[in-house]
Amino acid sequence: MWHSIEKAISDETGKAFYISEKQEISIGGASASAFPSLLGNKEPPLNLSFKISDGQRCYFLKINNKNHLENFQAEAYSLKQLNTLTSIASPCVTTLGTSLDKSFLILDYIDFSKAKPILWYQLGQQLAQMHYENRHGQFGWQHDNFIGSTVQPNHWSSNWTTFFAEQRIAWQLQLLSERAIMLGNIEHITQVCHDALLHHQVSPCLVHGDLWQGNTGFTGEQAMIFDPACYYGDREVDIAMTELFGHFPDDFYHGYQAEYPLDDGYGQRKLVYNFYHILNHANIFGGIYIDQAKATLSRIMSLPLH
Repeated sequence: MWHSIEKAISDETGKAFYISEKQEISIGGASASAFPSLLGNKEPPLNLSFKISDGQRCYFLKINNKNHLENFQAEAYSLKQLNTLTSIASPCVTTLGTSLDKSFLILDYIDFSKAKPILWYQLGQQLAQMHYENRHGQFGWQHDNFIGSTVQPNHWSSNWTTFFAEQRIAWQLQLLSERAIMLGNIEHITQVCHDALLHHQVSPCLVHGDLWQGNTGFTGEQAMIFDPACYYGDREVDIAMTELFGHFPDDFYHGYQAEYPLDDGYGQRKLVYNFYHILNHANIFGGIYIDQAKATLSRIMSLPLH
C-alpha cells in the first residue's frame, strides 16, 4: 500500500517521493466501526489518517477500504470546486487512488493552530461571500455524493422545496424503512417538510453541505473548511448545521450576518434542514439518533405553516 501511495504522489508531482516520516492522526467524528452491530456483514470502514513526509514535503493521507474510492472521488471533486469557485480556503487535492485492497486520498498537509476569535468572524464573512455566488440556476450537483457514509442524491431540480423534501428527507426516511425503522408515513412526513419550506424564496448557491465544527480549522492566518458534501442549495442548510452538533462561536454568526443577514423564518426552516442530518445519523448509528429524529419530527409537525 505504501509503495502505491509513494508512486501516486511521484506520478502526480513529477518528483520522486519516498516516505521517511509517517504519523497517524486522530480526526474528529464518529465512524460506523464504533458501532459494529450496525454494519451487519459489511466490512467496517478504516478511516485512518496520517501525516506523511519525505523530509521536505508533507501530505495529509486518508486511507479506507478499497470500496471507499467513490467516496474519496466525491470528496476530492467537492474540494476542487470549493477551491475553484470560492475565496474561502480549503485543502488542495494532490491525488487519490487504490492499492491492492485499500483506497486513499492525499491532500496538502495543513498545520492547524488554535482558533482565534477574529478568524471565526472571518469564517462567517467568507462563508457569506461564498453563499452570495448564486448564478448557477438549479439545485443539485454534477453527481450524487455522500453525507458521511450515506449516498446523497443530487439530481438537478428547479424547485428547492421539492428537491429537499424528496432527495433529502424522503430519501433518508426510505433508508430507515429498509432497516424496519418507521417514523410514520413517509409521504406524509415528506409533505409536511415540503410545506414548511414552501414560501421561502431560494436562489441556489454552493453549500458545504456538512458544516459542523469538526470540518473547520485555522492555520493562525486563515480559516478553512474541509470534508465537504457540496451541492447547490439553500445557504441556510450550512448555517443550520453549524447549530446542530455544537454551536459555532458567536463571532462566526456576527461575521456572517454582517455580510448576508438571514431571512425571516430561518428558525422554523432550521428544524427541517437539521432533520436531514439527524435522520442520517439515525441511519448510520441508530440508537439515540432515532429518538432524536422522532423528537425533531414532533417539533416539525407542530410548526405553524405560513
